[in-house]
Amino acid sequence: MDLSPELEPIYANLVRISHSPLEFVMDFARILPGQTISQVLSRLLMSPIGAKMFLRALTENLSRYEASFGEINLPEGHSLAQDLFRPINPPDQPTPPKE
Repeated sequence: MDLSPELEPIYANLVRISHSPLEFVMDFARILPGQTISQVLSRLLMSPIGAKMFLRALTENLSRYEASFGEINLPEGHSLAQDLFRPINPPDQPTPPKE
């Protein structure tokens, strides 16, 4: 692979995945504390077979990572929807109590 010297890495902490019969679309975005809207930074399109091969490669690489650095623990006790749609509190504001 040839990487252009102008290529800049992009940090994304949010991805929206959609698909049609012919392609998968992944919109990578970043949302910061205090913001209510995220800006899409990059859009990646893949064929279904390409997406499945990417999933396989990512799964293999996560396994290697965990073998070297330990298990990646995911937060428990809440749903994906709660993670995606929870209110975002700036660092200087306390987290609201759970209901």
